[in-house]
Amino acid sequence: MTEGTPRTIVLIHGLWLTSLSWQHWITRYTERGETVIAPEWPRMNADLETLRRDPSVMNGLGLTEIVDSYDRKIRDLDTPPILIGHSFGGTIVQLLLDRGLGAAGVAIDPAPIKGVLRLPLSALRASAPALTNPLNRNKTVGLSKEQWHFAFTNTLSKADSDALYDEYHVPSTARLLYQAATANFKPNAATKVNFKNETRAPLLIIAGGADHTVPPAMTKENYQRYKSNAVTDYYEFPGRPHFTGGVPGWEEVADYALDWALKHS
Repeated sequence: MTEGTPRTIVLIHGLWLTSLSWQHWITRYTERGETVIAPEWPRMNADLETLRRDPSVMNGLGLTEIVDSYDRKIRDLDTPPILIGHSFGGTIVQLLLDRGLGAAGVAIDPAPIKGVLRLPLSALRASAPALTNPLNRNKTVGLSKEQWHFAFTNTLSKADSDALYDEYHVPSTARLLYQAATANFKPNAATKVNFKNETRAPLLIIAGGADHTVPPAMTKENYQRYKSNAVTDYYEFPGRPHFTGGVPGWEEVADYALDWALKHS
């Protein structure tokens, strides 16, 4: 692909969100001349209000089913795309790169892959709505506005956080959190990647300095686990919460991610 030719960018959302969470990024990247798609996770191809009324369609939805869905979509594209994911979307980006997909990947505040051992108290609290009740394992669980404020938007006022909750929050499958929580006890965990994969595309891992859900210590350990010669970079935005791509100042994160990916793809 020649210099200046637009690449396709695939944006991958995380838990408790839909592709609507990328709406500003889609506009910004499109205005830069790029082709952007933001597919929903499987079973989530409905509008936000429909999913809120009946989220049971996501009961038992697991990580492999989600990754396989993106795998098929990416293989249907004419050229390898840039992959950008947030939270569990960042985990999915790493799994897709490990499969040999993508021209470059950016994982923003990624949920822990197998091998990440740090588990700060704030991360436990953020995932508690799903993990404190084992009966939730194959159910769909939502967050209260207070839980959302702590986990996603802790740098904002309560009023601003509530507004984003009303705009973006959706109940989500709890199974992914259980898969991540038990990964280090399972040889073939769904979150397992080959840290020594020399052939995967370049990867940038971004942390938010004020992230409660995936604190910087977890994100940095994720980065440090990679041991191959494949390009792997880390960048931390000070003072940014977990929903860094949706709170004021998101433009800086969006531009850094795309500029890095274009340079390295």
